[in-house]
Amino acid sequence: MKREVLKSIDYKGVKIEIVRGDLTEEDTEAIVNAANSYLKHGGGVAGAIVRKGGRIIQEESDKIGYVPVGKAALTGAGSLKAKYVIHAVGPRWGEGNEDNKLESAVKSALVLAKEKGIESISLPAISTGIFGFPKERGAEIILESIKKFIDENGDIVKNIRCVNIDTQTSEIFNKIIDEIFKEVE
Repeated sequence: MKREVLKSIDYKGVKIEIVRGDLTEEDTEAIVNAANSYLKHGGGVAGAIVRKGGRIIQEESDKIGYVPVGKAALTGAGSLKAKYVIHAVGPRWGEGNEDNKLESAVKSALVLAKEKGIESISLPAISTGIFGFPKERGAEIILESIKKFIDENGDIVKNIRCVNIDTQTSEIFNKIIDEIFKEVE
């Protein structure tokens, strides 16, 4: 798949990009995995990350064990271009309090990046695939969470990319970023 940057904005010194492409090919210091609580990376984004990065990612995840919904954990990235994989556990649609749990998952991933000194990160549309979270609502929460993190922490993470392989999700992020960051335009 040909990687395409749909939009790039600067918000308070942080470059935020909307990218249609393969998350496993991103060259940021960390990529975010849309994980389940048991860190079993069989399908979706998680499965692709392990297939491309190697079993070592699953082995490190097994040592971590359980991660509650709304939290995140960090492993190495095996043979991926990134150095780290941040496993963010988003909610399944219908489990209750999904909006807050998704916001917490994004925040936890960004806080882990901050704590580890990671300056560039790529994340997918957490929970909007097999977990069934509505794509538009998910994109709004993810982008609002990024904005809130920057407002609270400044430009400690210099580059944040929202990377999705499918055109529909990428276009939703491309449209919604203008609404969330309208004062930047």
